[in-house]
Amino acid sequence: MKISFIINGKPRDVEVDGDTPLLWAIRDGLDLKGTKFGCGKAACGACTIHVDGEPVRSCSYPAKMAEGKSITTIEGLTSDGQLHPVQQAWMEEVVPQCGYCQPGFIMATAAMLDKIPNPTDDDIDDNIINVCRCATYYRMRKAIHRAAEIKAQNS
Repeated sequence: MKISFIINGKPRDVEVDGDTPLLWAIRDGLDLKGTKFGCGKAACGACTIHVDGEPVRSCSYPAKMAEGKSITTIEGLTSDGQLHPVQQAWMEEVVPQCGYCQPGFIMATAAMLDKIPNPTDDDIDDNIINVCRCATYYRMRKAIHRAAEIKAQNS
C-alpha cells in the first residue's frame, strides 16, 4: 500500500505492506539509516522517532499508522544546518561509546525537553527509558542537563 506522510519536513510516499514496522519503511523504503533496529519489541528505544511530536518506538509502529502524519528522524533534528541542543550537548559531553543506541536516546531526550524544559534527575529517570549496552548513562544525564541549558539560552 502507498503511505504518504511528511518526514523531516518533506512530503514523502512509501510503498510497503501497511503492517510493516515504520522503522523498515524509513530505513529500507526511504534510505534514512540513522534510526536503528535494536530489539524489535519496543523495549530498547534504539528506533525512537517523533510522530506528530511524540516519541514513538518505530520498530512496533505499523507504517499505515503514519499516514498523513509528521515524522522526524535523527536526520531531521538539525535545523538550517544548526545542531539541535541535544546533539550539541551530546558532542560536548562526549556521550557515545559505541554510539549505536544514541539516535534513539537523542530523539527521546529532544521530545522530553519539549515537555519538561528543565528536567530533574527524577524526570530523566521517568522519561528516558531507552537501553544502552555500553552504559553511558552518566554522560547522557550530564548531556541532558547541558541540552536543557543550551535550549534555554537559545530561547
